[in-house]
Amino acid sequence: MGSVDLSGRVALVTGATSGIGAATAALLAERGAHVLVAGRDASRGEKVVASLRAGGGTADFLAADLRDAESARQLAQQATDLGGGRVDILVNNAGVFPFGPTEQASPSDVDAVYDLNVKAPFYLVARLAPAMADRGHGAIVNVSTMVAEYGVAGMALYGSSKAALNLLTKAWAAEFGPRGVRVNSVEPGPTRTEGTAAMGDGLDALAAQAPAGRPAEAQEIAEAIAYLAGDGASFVQGAVLPVDGGRTAV
Repeated sequence: MGSVDLSGRVALVTGATSGIGAATAALLAERGAHVLVAGRDASRGEKVVASLRAGGGTADFLAADLRDAESARQLAQQATDLGGGRVDILVNNAGVFPFGPTEQASPSDVDAVYDLNVKAPFYLVARLAPAMADRGHGAIVNVSTMVAEYGVAGMALYGSSKAALNLLTKAWAAEFGPRGVRVNSVEPGPTRTEGTAAMGDGLDALAAQAPAGRPAEAQEIAEAIAYLAGDGASFVQGAVLPVDGGRTAV
């Protein structure tokens, strides 16, 4: 398997009970990692874990809502304990993506988006990256969005939170990269998941603006995440990789 062999690695994937997170968990498990599936919904999480184990993978579920620093601290500690004292790969995938006019966003809406999309990754990296650096190796992949790159009406809150995550990706690469921790980001375009199903035809309309002309499947985004998490991306640091069917290229 060479560069895609993740045997012996411990991978924590947040928001892993559905969509891109679940697809990423499955791919990392398939490549040999011990995958820690983190999410709010225990029943969905256990189903994901059961599926990974049925496929021959090693997986465990960790309940976490990541709404505050204490939740992130607890998740980092539980993941480290379950991982036998370490986490080698962190995928910051958990996020919320409400769309709507700026004037209709309540203070609680703003807090909810920034708490999960910005603060949770920040606190998890603060807890896990130093230990990776002490060991001299690790990989962190942040899941962003193509609308962090350009303005879209109704997506100010969501896009700005992910733009912050992109800058954190680069700052963390500068901070932890010299000690062997690679930090990168993936920017998905419109993707078919349980979460985006409510968009209906809007998802296809958004996707039609890109050269690919269609939404992504979750597996296609997971492939990019798994690439950045693995040794095949050993010289990739601080990158923000668009996986958006070409939308930000044109």
